Amino acid sequence: MPHDAPLRPLRAGAPAAPLSGTHRVPGDKSISHRALMFGALAIGTTEIEGLLEGEDVLRTAAAMRALGARVDQRGPGSWSVAGRGIGGLVEPADILDMGNSGTAARLLCGLLAGHPIFSVMTGDASLRRRPMLRVTGPLSAIGASFWTREGGRLPLAVRGAIDPLPLDYRLPVASAQVKSACLLAGLCARGTTRVVEPEPTRDHTENMLRHFGATVRVEDTGEGRVIELEGQPELRAAPILVPGDPSSAAFPLVAALLVPGSHLTLANIGLNPLRTGLFATLREMGAELRVENARVEGGEPVGDLVVTHGPLHAVEVPPERAPSMIDEYPILAVAAAAAKGITRMRGLAELRVKESDRLAATAALLAANGIEARIEGDDLLVQGTGGAIPGGGTVATHMDHRLAMSALVMGLAARNPVAVDDAGFIETSFPGFAALMNRAAGGEAIVAA
Repeated sequence: MPHDAPLRPLRAGAPAAPLSGTHRVPGDKSISHRALMFGALAIGTTEIEGLLEGEDVLRTAAAMRALGARVDQRGPGSWSVAGRGIGGLVEPADILDMGNSGTAARLLCGLLAGHPIFSVMTGDASLRRRPMLRVTGPLSAIGASFWTREGGRLPLAVRGAIDPLPLDYRLPVASAQVKSACLLAGLCARGTTRVVEPEPTRDHTENMLRHFGATVRVEDTGEGRVIELEGQPELRAAPILVPGDPSSAAFPLVAALLVPGSHLTLANIGLNPLRTGLFATLREMGAELRVENARVEGGEPVGDLVVTHGPLHAVEVPPERAPSMIDEYPILAVAAAAAKGITRMRGLAELRVKESDRLAATAALLAANGIEARIEGDDLLVQGTGGAIPGGGTVATHMDHRLAMSALVMGLAARNPVAVDDAGFIETSFPGFAALMNRAAGGEAIVAA
């Protein structure tokens, strides 16, 4: 979405009929970013099917082209990447604009750190507020130099290492983005790069590295999960089938749980166990949610999610679950708003450095629609209604696509319609969100405000 695009307010109200049918959500964003990046580093042409064609991923595709890879769209969701091999990326002629994507920006820091080239990266107003020191700090040890605005913020310039050194780094907090940036940098280094994470985070990078032929060892130890990567492998092009994004599936899934009479199937959803914390939490809350047609595709578990409306009850979500559902807390808060009792979500410090201060913004979303919520330290407490949500509010989305979608899902289940001030950024991760929800509802439940 262009930085100066006009606001796109939307409003959601109770649908005329329960949500039903079988639907496909867009491809997994995390896997899509990585497929393009690893394709650019591989020898040969990588064929990708099911690529998410949202704005965030298209920014990554453009960056890979600027760095010398040939990236072509062959049809809807069908792409090819002719790679340049490890260490083969070229200096870009212009600034790399990553739009709204923190994942793309942080992973790209790692990729650029290992190449002896100079480049400059920027993003939209939201991304330029987000901290990058968490990646530039450890990546400096590889021999790369970074220059940022005050507070480690974009725009950012990087001079990659001429002779990159392998890293041995313990993450201070669990972050798949930082882990992946370190591993991407380690691809160009001689020797073994070692990363220790205190809690397991999504492991798409490790899975894809193996898929392309790298040697990756993972071991759970007393100090945490240890990932070791042998540097300077020859990555070979490999086909990738991108499953549906579980973070995107969360929105129609929760809508079906909350709209009376709903019965919905979401086909071909990625079920990586390090991404399914929301599904586990909803089941603990009493959700009728089952998996059909479970299978493994491209090293990733996949299946069809079948969800049926039913009552929910409050739970306490442990802090160690946060890495497996860090993007799903706003929509979980909407489910908690309709549950019976007080749901406590613990250990959400990471939400403060997302597209917005997602912790404060989620509490504000609830309060604007008649739900009592409060923040205690890094915990969010939500007083559920045990039934219908009052609704009737207008939510400030702060350029955050997940807040916008969560608010609109709330509107489908509320007594009064819920509006958002700007839904334009939904396209960065879930193109066609409103259209899919309206198809499931059999009518115009989400409309222009």
